[in-house]
Amino acid sequence: MRWAMAILFAAAGYAHLAAPAPFLAITPDWVPFAPKLIAVTGLCEWAGAVALVTQPLRKAAGFALALYSLCVWPANFKHAFEGIDIAGLPSSWWYHAPRLALQPVIVWWALFASGIVDWPARQSRDSRPQP
Repeated sequence: MRWAMAILFAAAGYAHLAAPAPFLAITPDWVPFAPKLIAVTGLCEWAGAVALVTQPLRKAAGFALALYSLCVWPANFKHAFEGIDIAGLPSSWWYHAPRLALQPVIVWWALFASGIVDWPARQSRDSRPQP
């Protein structure tokens, strides 16, 4: 799960840097310095992806990627509710509803992949081997 998440964020970072226009289109109006922020988030996604697979930085990366995923959620809402068309992405609620609902899962995934949380893999106290 950790490597899959790292690949996902590395790809997203590349997309933010290579083709920022779609991200700018869904960035809420209240976000300051949006073009620069899109570039910085791309670099942060790359850094987070590398740090997630690096033992000493793993937990910091998980926390940062979870926080980042929470912070970009308003852009997903803007994309859905303002009906912004982006080439290559569906514009129906068959796309937007699952996308909005899955954002908390991405937050959890970052925390789980980094070892910050262990739910649902945690064993109950009764099922742990006794010393």
